Amino acid sequence: MTETPFSWKEWWQKQAESIRIIVFSILVAALLRWFVIEPRYIPSGSMEPTLLVNDRIMVEKLTYRWRSPRRGEIIVFEPPFRGGKAYIKRVIGLPGEEVAIHNGQVLINGIPLQEPYILEPPHYEMPAYVIPPGYYWVMGDNRNNSNDSHIWGFLPQENIMGRAVFRFWPPDPRLGILSIPKKFLPET
Repeated sequence: MTETPFSWKEWWQKQAESIRIIVFSILVAALLRWFVIEPRYIPSGSMEPTLLVNDRIMVEKLTYRWRSPRRGEIIVFEPPFRGGKAYIKRVIGLPGEEVAIHNGQVLINGIPLQEPYILEPPHYEMPAYVIPPGYYWVMGDNRNNSNDSHIWGFLPQENIMGRAVFRFWPPDPRLGILSIPKKFLPET
C-alpha cells in the first residue's frame, strides 16, 4: 500500500472550518473589547476605599452613547493633560455646576456633598469653579492622594472611555456591582 503525498490544499480544506471559527471568535472578542466592555485593573490607591490596588473591574462603553455621565458614577478616561494612560475617578460635578472645597467638604452649588465612600475628607481648600458645558469634575475617593480635577481642572466629555460597572477580582466580599451611592446632596 502506498501513502499519498502530503497536500497543503487538502489540509487547508480539512481545517478551513476550524480556522473560520477561530478567526470569527477573535474578531468578536476584539469588537466587544473595543466597543462594548473591557477589563481593567486598578494601578494606584487614588480610589480607596472603593477600589484597591490590583482590583480588577469591567468597564462598559455603551451607556454614554445614549446619556451623559451622572454624579457618583465611576468612569475611566484619558486625562486632558497627556495621552496613553487611562485614569479612573468618580464624577463629582456636572456641566454648569459650581464646585468648591472648603473645610474638608466638597460643595456643589454651595451645598455639601454627602460622601460616605471617601477615605477621608480633603485636607485642602479650593476656590469655586463653574464647570463649562461639555466638561465634568472628577475626583478620586482617596481625596488626599489623587491626581484629579482639583489638580488639573475640567475633564472633557470626549475623553471619557466608559463606566466602571463591576469588580470581578479579587473574589472577596467587595466583589460585585459598582453602584452610585443613594444620596449625594441633602434634601432641600
